[in-house]
Amino acid sequence: MEQPPSSPPPPAAATATAAPTPAPASAPIILSDSPPAAAAGAEPALTAAQKALRSKPARAPEDPDKKNKKLKDVEISFPIVYGTISFWLGKKASEYNSHKWTVYIRSATNEDLSVIVKRVVFQLHPSFTNPTRVVEQPPFELSESGWGEFEIAITLYFHSDVCEKRLDLFHQLKLYPEEDAGPQSTKKPVVVETYDEVVFPEPTEAFFLRVQNHPAATVPRLPPGMTLSSPGPMELMSHDKKRFDTKDHSLSQWFSNFSEADELLKLAAARQQVQAHIAKLRRQLSMIEGMPQQSRVISGPGQQFGHG
Repeated sequence: MEQPPSSPPPPAAATATAAPTPAPASAPIILSDSPPAAAAGAEPALTAAQKALRSKPARAPEDPDKKNKKLKDVEISFPIVYGTISFWLGKKASEYNSHKWTVYIRSATNEDLSVIVKRVVFQLHPSFTNPTRVVEQPPFELSESGWGEFEIAITLYFHSDVCEKRLDLFHQLKLYPEEDAGPQSTKKPVVVETYDEVVFPEPTEAFFLRVQNHPAATVPRLPPGMTLSSPGPMELMSHDKKRFDTKDHSLSQWFSNFSEADELLKLAAARQQVQAHIAKLRRQLSMIEGMPQQSRVISGPGQQFGHG
């Protein structure tokens, strides 16, 4: 059955104030109202501000080609998570509106992804009104309601200095819990997430400088002998962790933890389960081997199998 179209609420987006862009290097200040002329050969009196400006060396113009230079043998990676969280509406559920759900893409450490992502396009089932949803600011997510499960296409577009290619991802929306998870509950959602790492080989120098200290990025050390130019105003812009991260997200309590320590704990628990299962199979095998073997005789015509 197709899901009836509904008027979707606009995708949720965090409000943020853009970080101020540092002003370019100022040219020498020329005052239109000149002070009274000084005696011949005497140095005119300067204010403290004029002296400060005078003492600063002029910045040489930056070479744009140098900032677009590719860094060979260097890779920058960003761990990402994409998925859905769905809540059963309980008594408010109807035949065609049983769940409210959110699809999203986030950093694996819940840091700001807008440092690399320019916009995200979510392609919903065609039965939805306006099934192509574009989100151009973090958090990169949208919320909807309905009754059916379907595959959601997620397309990431990156900033021009990051990558010209887009990234296509696909995620299956899941509304109903597995049988062994118990009955549906309005308090416990169904969470399905996928972890992945986006790797950018041979990044530009501008991209490297911009994300080298970003908490969501995995940036290696430069190869021996490789040097970078001085960072410009864009690279000096501080990364405010509180701007667009998802640590304070209303759904963050349901996010999976994909840290290395958590993964090691999961691997250790899985290993214990496997070892317990192997021990159980060995006990069963020992019991079977200890049972007396029953002789079986191939029966002739008119005789039943195993009987004389």
